[in-house]
This record gives sequence, structure tokens and C-alpha cells, in this order.
Amino acid sequence: MTTISNDSEFKQLLESLSDLQQRQVAAMFVQHVLPLSADKRLERVIRVAIDPDATAEEMAAALKTAHAVTFDCHARCGAEGNWTDQAGYFVARAAVAAATLPEHSRAGGPAWQAAMSARMAHTSMLIDELDENKSAHTECEWQYRSLSDYLKA
Repeated sequence: MTTISNDSEFKQLLESLSDLQQRQVAAMFVQHVLPLSADKRLERVIRVAIDPDATAEEMAAALKTAHAVTFDCHARCGAEGNWTDQAGYFVARAAVAAATLPEHSRAGGPAWQAAMSARMAHTSMLIDELDENKSAHTECEWQYRSLSDYLKA
């Protein structure tokens, strides 16, 4: 079993995954924060991203949908800094990462980008809730355990 204890190890393991594994792990990270978004279109995006048999056309449509949700969420965030809307925006960005081909992904690959956006979504909700018993670090720990479990399976 692989035990991950820091982001350096985490990122290195993510980068070692195949393209399909990157996409599936990214989708797994998005699924964990999906309840932070009210936009049901993202559920379809993640169903496609996690499907090992998804066609190039399905992936392109999923990416287009995820981008549309990101745009819609960004427009709702506004200057007032509504943290719930901000969380939805970061969930949509994580979905974009999950639906992006590795060769078109930003630095670190789709799974890394999805993980970072998922953490931002989680942090946005923590700011909105002002719960002193919750920590942004819990999302990191969940991601570490989930990747370890994925690699073990």
C-alpha cells in the first residue's frame, strides 16, 4: 500500500498515472465536492469522465459543458464574494480539469488540477460556514487516502 503524506508525493504519483487513470482520479476528486455545486450538468460531465469507454466526442461535449458551467458560475460569483457560489465555480473548474485531455492540461496534469480546484471549493465552503471544527486540510487528507486506495485496487 502506498502511503501519501505530502503534496510532493501526491503530485508525483498523480503524474505517473496513465491518461485514463488521470481522468478517473480527477473525476473521483470532483465527485467528492460535487455536492458543493447546485449545477446538475456537472453530474453528466463526471459520468463521462469516469467512463473508461467514453468516446472522444463524448469527452469533447463534456468539456464544453464543464466550461459553460464554469462561465455561468463565475458570472454568479460577482463582486460581493458569495462563497457558496465561489465553491460552485471551483467545482466546475475541477470538472473542466477532469474532462481535459492530459496533453491540453495545465501544469501537473488533469488529476492535479482537479485536486487543487476541489480543495479550493472545499475551502470556499469552509469560509462560508465559518465552522472552527473543520479544516481545509481534511480535503487534502481525503485525496491522499483516496489516491492510495485507488492505487491499491
